[in-house]
Amino acid sequence: MQISQLQLEQVNHQIEALIAADSFYGKKLKEAGIKGVSTSEEFEALPFSEKKDLRNAYPLGLMTAPEEKIVRIHSSSGTTGLPVIIPYTAKDVDDWAIMFKRCYEMAGITNMDRIQITPGYGLWTAGIGFQNGAEKLGAMVIPMGPGNTEKQLQMMMDMKSTVLCSTSSYALLLAEEIKKRGIKDKIHLKKGVIGSERWGENMRKRISEELGIELYDIYGLTEIYGPGIGINCKYENGMHYWDDFIYIEIVDPVTLKPVSDGELGEIVITTLVKEGAPLIRYRTHDLSRILPGTCPCGSPYPRLDVIMGRTDDMMKIKGVNVFPSQIEEVLQQFPETSSEYQIRISHLEGKDTMRIYVETDGTVDFADLSERIAEKVKSKIGFTPLVKVVELGVLPRSEKKTKRVIDERYS
Repeated sequence: MQISQLQLEQVNHQIEALIAADSFYGKKLKEAGIKGVSTSEEFEALPFSEKKDLRNAYPLGLMTAPEEKIVRIHSSSGTTGLPVIIPYTAKDVDDWAIMFKRCYEMAGITNMDRIQITPGYGLWTAGIGFQNGAEKLGAMVIPMGPGNTEKQLQMMMDMKSTVLCSTSSYALLLAEEIKKRGIKDKIHLKKGVIGSERWGENMRKRISEELGIELYDIYGLTEIYGPGIGINCKYENGMHYWDDFIYIEIVDPVTLKPVSDGELGEIVITTLVKEGAPLIRYRTHDLSRILPGTCPCGSPYPRLDVIMGRTDDMMKIKGVNVFPSQIEEVLQQFPETSSEYQIRISHLEGKDTMRIYVETDGTVDFADLSERIAEKVKSKIGFTPLVKVVELGVLPRSEKKTKRVIDERYS
C-alpha cells in the first residue's frame, strides 16, 4: 500500500503540530531538519518511533495539543518499565468511537444488540473503547468490566446479552463455565468481539463451537487510540483497517525497509489526524502482512492478515529462534488436544530445556500423544522438547491475557 497524496498532506499537518509542540518526536524531526514530506520516498525516510521513546517522554512529553484541549489520558500497563501516557483531545475520543462503531457494523452488530463488555476500565484503553463505540452505535451496553464470572453469567442470562466483548482467554473461561453449569440454553449470545492477544485456530474453534457464536478479531494498541482500528468481516479474510485515520506500512524487522503487499513483516503505524499524541512510523512489533486485492465483502478499506505474533515473542533455545506460533501450528494438527498450552524454558545442567504442557480430555494414551507431539515439534524447529500431556482444565485460565511462555532461565 503506497501512501496517497491526501495521506502525505495529513502527515505534514502532524509534522507541523509535533514540531510546534516541541514533543519528543518534534525534537527528532527538528534535529533531522525535516519540515515535511512530499513523496512516499521522503515519508519512508522519516525516523521511526519506538516504545522506549514513548517511555522516555513520561509523563506528558507526548502531549502535542495545548493542555486545555486534553480531556483524558490512557496508559500502557508499565509492567516492563515506566508506563506510556497517551493524552487524548475530545476529537481523538470521538474519532476513536467512530472507528469502533465501524468495527461493530463490520461484524453485523446493530443498535438492537446488547453488548456485554468484560475487559478492564480505567487507564487501560479496552473497556472504555468497547463502550464508546457501542454507545456511538446506539446499542445497549452492559459495562461489566473484568472478573466476577458468577455475576458475568448471571447478567448474561438476565440481560439476554447478544454480543460478548473480551480477551480470547476470558471468552474460553466463560465458555468452559457455561458448559460446566449446563446453562447454554439460557445464553443468548450471537457474536463475540475478541481482542488484546493473539489466538490460534484451535482456541477460536473451541470458543465458537462451545458458545455457538460468530467470532470477530479486533485490532488496536494503547499507543494508537486503543482497540478498534481494525476488525475482520464475516468472510474472515483478514482485518479491515481504517486508512482515513491511520496509515499502515509493513517493514522487514531486520532491515526496516518496507516489504511488498502480501509479505510478512512488522506493522508500522502512522496516525493521520490524531491531536493529543500523534505518532509517526510507530513500530508496533506485531507481525502481519497487508492482503492485496479486494475483499469479497466489497469494503473499500484495506486489510491486514491476522497477527502472527510479535518480533519480541521470539525465544532463542539451543541456538534456534522459536516463535510460539510455530508450536501452535503443530498442536493444531492434534484434534485430541485442547487449545490451551504452556511453554516453559529452563537451563539445567548447562543446557537449555524446553517443556511443552498440553491438555487432552483423558480418552487417549498420554505417553503416546506426548511422543507424537514431540516428534512433530522436532521436525518443525529442529530439536526435541519434553512434552507433558495433562488433563483438561489443569493449565491456568485467565480473565485477562494468558501467559503461555514462561522463561525460567532469567528468573
